[in-house]
Amino acid sequence: MSDTGTTLDITGWTCPAPLRDRPRVVMGHGGGGALSAELVQHLFAPAFGGDVLAQLGDSAAVTLGGVRLAFSTDSYVVRPLFFPGGGIGDLAVNGTVNDLAMSGASAAYLSCGFILEEGVEMSVVARVAETMGAAARAAGVEIATGDTKVVEAGRGDGVYINTAGIGIVPDGVDLRPQRVVPGDVVIVSGEIGLHGVAIMSVREGLEFGVDVQSDCAALGGLVRSMLAVTPDLHVLRDPTRGGLAASLNEIAAASGTGVVIHERSVPVPASVANACAILGLDPLYVANEGKLVAFVPREHADAVLDAMRAHPLGRGAVVIGEAVDAHPGLVVARTALGGTRVVDLPVGEQLPRIC
Repeated sequence: MSDTGTTLDITGWTCPAPLRDRPRVVMGHGGGGALSAELVQHLFAPAFGGDVLAQLGDSAAVTLGGVRLAFSTDSYVVRPLFFPGGGIGDLAVNGTVNDLAMSGASAAYLSCGFILEEGVEMSVVARVAETMGAAARAAGVEIATGDTKVVEAGRGDGVYINTAGIGIVPDGVDLRPQRVVPGDVVIVSGEIGLHGVAIMSVREGLEFGVDVQSDCAALGGLVRSMLAVTPDLHVLRDPTRGGLAASLNEIAAASGTGVVIHERSVPVPASVANACAILGLDPLYVANEGKLVAFVPREHADAVLDAMRAHPLGRGAVVIGEAVDAHPGLVVARTALGGTRVVDLPVGEQLPRIC
């Protein structure tokens, strides 16, 4: 419904903007939005091929020797290296653990690649390594192999990290957006936007009247609590780059369903809302590093929600919407005033270099 009470038919809406034709890479190609999707779908995927890559999930589910594995890799180029609530070391561990968890797998082993800039202080490298080790132990995962490279001074930002991880997917678990059906309930595990705002606060020296801490955390235990209720969860995503909006759009597009969220139900803390108002940002597009969004069959939703709220990382879990037959592939938000708006996939990124 619009603010005037008129029903809006958005199924035939199209974007008048022309296709993006960029001869050079821009920052938005790494932002998790439409430019990132175009880079993967039109350049990398055709070059690499393969049915597994075509899944384009947070991690790939593969079968090897009769065992179903989740396999994921990610790179971390965050600036600054340390921020309220975490740093690049625990971010690198938790990010890959979480990607595996979104396939239902408990991370078993990680690899770690360090790219160091000539001149970076050894004390900084040691601090990063120590936080990585502590995060791995806390997540119950072992860093089993790694590599180190050094680039010339001025060719990096001190420390870049790549991690890859593997874990076993339990029997009966099949988490992918293609399983989403109309009627599924959309649950988010807690307050959104904290990581992106925490990074901005220290990077730009901004004061928002309250200390904003990143939500960086490993979500494997929370996912196991949810799967203990039922293995029949349909899809999980951790809304990092591009925020909650990007994750919902990816799921809607892959599943061919519409998604409706209720803006009043989305848990945006006052600190994030105030910061976004100052910076001209939409909290739905701000990155998170310790939250997940789940599409759950309606008959299991109450029990899954209770299990999430019983876990320390899911105490703030709430239902924010549902999958619907209408407007397939589109995400729509119902506003507090009774209107609706389309929540589109971001083109680039609002906050550069946040993971």
